[in-house]
Amino acid sequence: MPGTTKAMGVITVGGLVMVTAYTVALGSNGWLWFGWVVLGLLTLAMVVSRNA
Repeated sequence: MPGTTKAMGVITVGGLVMVTAYTVALGSNGWLWFGWVVLGLLTLAMVVSRNA
């Protein structure tokens, strides 16, 4: 399970970098940011459930 949480963290940070790069290059896309927020919340939930 710890490996899965770490992988989700890496994917979340990578997603943030990609969404930010897309926003800088082509302009903001609300759906991309919404997707990233959902991914971040899922990652946060995994971290909290692992520590509980």
